Amino acid sequence: MSFISFAFIALFIGGLMGLLQVLVRSGHFTLPAGIDYYQVLTVHGVILGLVLTTYFIVGFQYALMGKTVGISDTQRRVAWLGFWIMTIGTVMAAITVLYGKASVLYTFYAPLKAHPAFYIGLALVIVGSWIACFVNWRQLYIWKKKHPNEKSPLLAFMVVINMAMWFIATLGVAGSVLFQFIPWSLGYAATIDVLLSRTLFWYFGHPLVYFWLLPAYMAWYAIIPKIIGGKIFSDSLARLSFVLFLFFSIPVGLHHQLTEPGLDTTWKFIQVVLTFMVVIPSLMTAFSMFATFEITGRKKGYGGLFGWLKHLPWKDVRFLAPFIGMLAFIPGGAGGLINASYQLNTVVHNTIWVTGHFHLTVATTVVLTFFGITYWLVPHLTGRKLTKSMNRLGIIQTIFWTLGMTIMSGAMHIQGLFGGPRRSAYSEYNGTEQVAEWGAYQMAQAIGGSILFIAIIIMLYIFIKLAFFAPKGEEEFPIAEEEIDAEPTPMWLERWKLWIAITIALILFAYTIPIADVIQNAPPGSAPFAWPIGNN
Repeated sequence: MSFISFAFIALFIGGLMGLLQVLVRSGHFTLPAGIDYYQVLTVHGVILGLVLTTYFIVGFQYALMGKTVGISDTQRRVAWLGFWIMTIGTVMAAITVLYGKASVLYTFYAPLKAHPAFYIGLALVIVGSWIACFVNWRQLYIWKKKHPNEKSPLLAFMVVINMAMWFIATLGVAGSVLFQFIPWSLGYAATIDVLLSRTLFWYFGHPLVYFWLLPAYMAWYAIIPKIIGGKIFSDSLARLSFVLFLFFSIPVGLHHQLTEPGLDTTWKFIQVVLTFMVVIPSLMTAFSMFATFEITGRKKGYGGLFGWLKHLPWKDVRFLAPFIGMLAFIPGGAGGLINASYQLNTVVHNTIWVTGHFHLTVATTVVLTFFGITYWLVPHLTGRKLTKSMNRLGIIQTIFWTLGMTIMSGAMHIQGLFGGPRRSAYSEYNGTEQVAEWGAYQMAQAIGGSILFIAIIIMLYIFIKLAFFAPKGEEEFPIAEEEIDAEPTPMWLERWKLWIAITIALILFAYTIPIADVIQNAPPGSAPFAWPIGNN
């Protein structure tokens, strides 16, 4: 509850900053004196992309592990240590941004320089999350010792995969922060290798997307079937999809750097191919989910080609919010294929199309699923009930979120195709015709963002109500069982050493030569710049 509560505080602050952004970009609103657009942008990106997601995921995964394999008092104490280290780091980074000393955007790209406390704070957030990794791994290890020759609970298996991916991925950004950014920001290094820092960031930055997504998949695979009165289509398919995500989510970061001139095109192409491999477990997941929906409906007697679809529990917000998230991932995933395509990327790179894309994937698919989890997890943890009135209000909130995101993200995609830039405040561009072309879409983003902020306020009200004021009672922790006639799960799926070894081999193959080439042929490096430019 502490992790999840902190996540909702982040939702309010980050959502408010997002509202200010779209209002400024409309050209009809200016920020009060002393508040800078790029300061607001940094708060929005960092607190929603890193803080909200990480805190919710760690809290949710602790709940899953506690329910499936248990948690000892010692593990709980260590988990609290991780929470406080993460929180101290978050506060440190937040203070520097709010004081205007770290307007370096979500990606904190060099050569923009932040105050050292910003980077130290981020390092503490990573260290705190590593503690969560070790606790989760220890939980499953102890369970396996007590249950030899048994397959691990599906949700525990998924959590361990996700945390293994997170730990391996964060090694890149941790190395960049510790050995590049902190010495550079403290003045111990006069310059920084910009290309190396960006390469290490995206080594982390793309698997970060799957760190966000896999907890949503956990809910889709193992919790949604229980909510609709069905069973898991295939335990082994679910495990295999997570193993494939572990393999192919990390050695693909160069597809974010397709326009970087210092990276060899051969390795960009190789990582683009590996990126397309991630489509396979995503399609496996889509197949599994809709198979679950159809099988459940037909077992209940709903005939016809789409009778099963008509009779899904549309009035249950625990199902509706994640289901809309699933649907949003269809265009979101298609946009991801465009972003990762060598040729098409040149059309949309660094345009607001990219911003629209991750508002579909993260802010719709992932966040709506997190909201769906909240409706049952929070009352379960606090000993309360999800009432009919809260369920109805949740459906209204889901509709507001979907409407606002459709308008805002759709306008971002279209404006991006016209060349509208991302990361930038409103500008007249010397009165060119582009302003007239973009103006309507920027206004649409402001309208969509305003609707989204209303949805955030409703969600915060629901969270507070469920946590403190809903009637006392018992809310189910819905974990589904596997279909009776499903194929048995082979034990080789739990060969952890093999999966980690293959993952490391793929990473070494994809990154060793490119990074060695970047280091050996490094340019002189860049001196620091601080926003506003000139405040070195």
